[in-house]
Amino acid sequence: MRVSVSSPPRLQSPFIHSPVSYTRSSSRLRSPATCYPRIKAEVDTNTVIAISVGVASVALGIGIPVFYETQIDNAAKRENTQPCFPCNGTGAQKCRLCVGSGNVTVELGGGEKEVSNCINCDGAGSLTCTTCQGSGLQPRYLDRRYTLYL
Repeated sequence: MRVSVSSPPRLQSPFIHSPVSYTRSSSRLRSPATCYPRIKAEVDTNTVIAISVGVASVALGIGIPVFYETQIDNAAKRENTQPCFPCNGTGAQKCRLCVGSGNVTVELGGGEKEVSNCINCDGAGSLTCTTCQGSGLQPRYLDRRYTLYL
């Protein structure tokens, strides 16, 4: 008994160069290599730009952290000899309340004045530098941030 076989539908797509059709020739199917459609790959300038931007973004996303990591490692190997900027390497800053005198003068009125020890520096006239913590050396950027949170 003979069964009639209808031909399969033709595949249509804007991405396929030529529609696929399956045919029988001499009771054998075509070889699989000839059955596959060719895919059209239209690459316009927007696609090229998008791919280029993506590749550059990935390269920068990897390159910048690697660069900073090597700079941090190199800085850790070098001796820090730069004097602290706010205290000029002394490790102490002049008190802002008493302007370094250690005493505060308060006018009470009627020509009376009262002189007392500064409550900010306890009469010393200076305070430990908050940037270098009294060492006199300018801390590196990451070191300075670390000491603020301790």
